[in-house]
Formats: sequence, C-alpha cells, structure tokens
Amino acid sequence: MDLRKIKKLIELLEESALTELEIQEGEESIRLSRAQPLPTISSLTSVDTTTAPATTIGVTAPTMAIPSTESHAGITVASPMVGTFFAAPDAGSPPYIEVGSAVSPGDTLCIIEAMKIFNHVEAEYGGRIAQIFKQSGDPVEFGEALFLIDEIQTDSPNS
Repeated sequence: MDLRKIKKLIELLEESALTELEIQEGEESIRLSRAQPLPTISSLTSVDTTTAPATTIGVTAPTMAIPSTESHAGITVASPMVGTFFAAPDAGSPPYIEVGSAVSPGDTLCIIEAMKIFNHVEAEYGGRIAQIFKQSGDPVEFGEALFLIDEIQTDSPNS
C-alpha cells in the first residue's frame, strides 16, 4: 500500500464517526484506530475514605498573647496546622475541655484532623479556658485562634 493511500485512509477516519478502520488488499493489511474520548463524569460520587487507618500524633499548639480591645487578656492558642477541628475524641464522647475548664501544660485541648491523621493539640501553659472559638467539624487554618486561656495567678510567698 502506498503512502498516499494510507494518508487518505487516515483523513477518512478523522472525518468520519468511525473509531476503527481495517483494510486488506491481498497480503497487505492496515488497521487504523483513534483513541476514544474518556467518559465525562456528570456528577460527583462519594468515595469511601475509611480505608486508611487513622494515626494520632501529639502536637503542641503555638500560643500567642494578643492584645484585646476588650478588658479580657489571656493567651490565645492557635491552630498548628490546616485541618478540621474536633473538640472530643469521637462523636459520642464529652469534649476535652469546656469554657471554665482548668488546664495544665500538656493537657489535650482538641484534635485537628489533617490528611486522615488526628493530631492532639496540647496546652503549653496552665490556666482556665476563657473562650472556645471553634466547634467540632469546623475547618481551621494555620495560626487561626482556637482557644483563649486565662493564666491562673498564684500568690507568691515573697509578696
């Protein structure tokens, strides 16, 4: 088969709705096919995301003392990562802390789930929880305020 005939067959295939063309002349044969377009997805389908085991990691949250326009001062605990905020270890459990709860350094304040890893956010300072800025299931950004902790002032024996 000559090259001009093959080019003509390619043009014929491109101009038609055919996806495949096979021609045989004596002992020579040629088979042309075009790639079929990938099917388009018309709607989103849910994917089972429970296949990977969850891992738990303890993370100390960054804290920062921020000036407040109110008369309330304290230490703000910020999110150490982007993820999803959880106030309790699971849906049926009570939250780790509530407003008014006393916390010590190392106490778990919440969990931030990021990429199927559950990261425990721990207190760096002791005090009392004055405010909780997020609810379970809320998305959080890196550095976003999660809690406000009032430091507990103790009277020193020297005063």
